[in-house]
Amino acid sequence: MVQAPQSGSRPAPDIFPALEQARPFLVQRCIDNAAEAALAGLPLGCGGDALARPVVAIGNFDGVHAGHRAVIAACRALADELGRPAAMLTFAPHPRSFFNPDKPVFRITPDGVEETLLARLGLDGMIVLPFNAALAAMTAQSFFDDLLVRGLGVSGVVVGHDFHFGKGREGSPAYLTARGASSGAPVRIVARVSDGDDEAGAVSSSRIRAALRLGDIAAANALLGYRWFVRGEVRHGQKIGRTLNYPTANIRLPDDCQLAHGIYAVRVLVDGVVHGGVASFGRRPTFDNGAPLLESFLFDFSGDLYGKTLDVEFLAFLRGEAKFDSIDDLVRQMDRDSAEARRILAADPPPPSVLG
Repeated sequence: MVQAPQSGSRPAPDIFPALEQARPFLVQRCIDNAAEAALAGLPLGCGGDALARPVVAIGNFDGVHAGHRAVIAACRALADELGRPAAMLTFAPHPRSFFNPDKPVFRITPDGVEETLLARLGLDGMIVLPFNAALAAMTAQSFFDDLLVRGLGVSGVVVGHDFHFGKGREGSPAYLTARGASSGAPVRIVARVSDGDDEAGAVSSSRIRAALRLGDIAAANALLGYRWFVRGEVRHGQKIGRTLNYPTANIRLPDDCQLAHGIYAVRVLVDGVVHGGVASFGRRPTFDNGAPLLESFLFDFSGDLYGKTLDVEFLAFLRGEAKFDSIDDLVRQMDRDSAEARRILAADPPPPSVLG
């Protein structure tokens, strides 16, 4: 099992302000050849008036965990100090996916989910920079001078303690600080956020992914500081569940999702209302052993969900996926799963929910 943070380090329940308190959030995508354009002194096609001369927090903040939130908070504070907008500068695809295309990165917060969380943390927007061969080959000096300062016109930069950039990761936080001092764009380096005293205790996206791969929802949620959730559109399935008195809302998760197959206690946001439930993620070995699918049964709910976009929040792992000898055996286990999920939902375990 993945070790969770000590209880004393659990974030406060108000780490994400209410949705209605979120600022307007703008996503700007730079042109595909932005790196080449920056070197040539040409416009990048992003960072317009609404995000002019921004203070940027740089990185791929997958999961928006406690360490990321510390960087975002420092970005917001510096932006307020300078009277400029605050934005996240991120890369697509993820650099790891670019260098290892055969090993897709398990995204903890896919597109859409990440924007929802960032807006609630007070950022004004997100600038997406295409990660390609030209950007990978850019020196640290060119990245800072040509892309950040001249291309995007940044007013300030905020990064984590372990941020490296430029060809061969030659650019370090110390180098970034020095370049910022000479350019007039202040740089802030945020110390690591840890749940322990050693390096292994640093809160990281890698540790969260490892926990989710094991189905260790408690550890993943503790590291995130909020309950992990996914988002997707309800699609038509084989409609087997309704014949068992367990009609489900079926969602296809991204192909890179590596969540452990099994049964989970969940909460589901439908049209602004949260419903408790139990969900299965896996291949349905009793029936067809098909493509992985998230199938959520909502307690005490009646209505048509097809075509709706749902947020499904995970509270606990109940058991692994199993093949049953008979439908009766399956239904009896589903009854037990539902009872256990209701018990967990009633206990309302930490950490706090983002859904409300």
